[in-house]
Amino acid sequence: MAQPLSAAQFIAALRAEGVKVVEVGNWRTHNRNSKGAWGPVHGVMIHHTVTKGTAATVAICRDGRSDLPGPLCHGVIAKDGVVHLVGYGRANHAGLGDDDVLKAVTAESALPADNEANTDGNARFYGFECENLGDGKDPWPAVQRDAIVRASAALVRAHKWGGDGNTSVIGHLEWQPGKIDPRGISGGMPGIRKDVAERLKHPASWSPSAPKPPTAPKPPTAPKPPTTPPPPTVAQQIAALDKRLTALEKRTP
Repeated sequence: MAQPLSAAQFIAALRAEGVKVVEVGNWRTHNRNSKGAWGPVHGVMIHHTVTKGTAATVAICRDGRSDLPGPLCHGVIAKDGVVHLVGYGRANHAGLGDDDVLKAVTAESALPADNEANTDGNARFYGFECENLGDGKDPWPAVQRDAIVRASAALVRAHKWGGDGNTSVIGHLEWQPGKIDPRGISGGMPGIRKDVAERLKHPASWSPSAPKPPTAPKPPTAPKPPTTPPPPTVAQQIAALDKRLTALEKRTP
């Protein structure tokens, strides 16, 4: 549990973790604070947008819909791994969720099944919407998944969470009954938490080493052609002839 970072601290933490950031309009003051509390915060929540196209996705998450005013998150994580900041403060992303889940997130312990919707999550979680159709078929590019891990780790690191076991990062499906997001992401939320925990073992500037490409075997060396000995010199020929004559003389009676 902690008071939210300032907007300046928030973006600085993201950049320190290697997140590529785009600032959208007046994101630092674009929020729903007039409608309720913002903080104390306990963790990070990941969503999918059910939209296609970065520009349209960012616009919807910033401005909201007719039935749900924006901002709908703090940052939009696009397919290319860029995080578009659209709001800061209270945002309409988490809704009501399970108080037992919140207790587990705060304690950094294993999450129980979410079976209630009795606690305001908009006040208590940072939220990232990820550009994805959420149909289980739309791919999650590696750079997008890496940005999710980096953005989550940035906030966990800034708040000094993640030291008592699990990291304080959950999916919407783990918070509110009936939700399925983020659907289809490699490793699911347990995989995301595992990768966030691994990042926290290293400095914020750390990047996993890319595997080295296999070394191509050297082509076999062609055998060298046999060397033809040089013809004997005149001196060698005379010496050989003299040797033969001497041998013949010894054999003559």
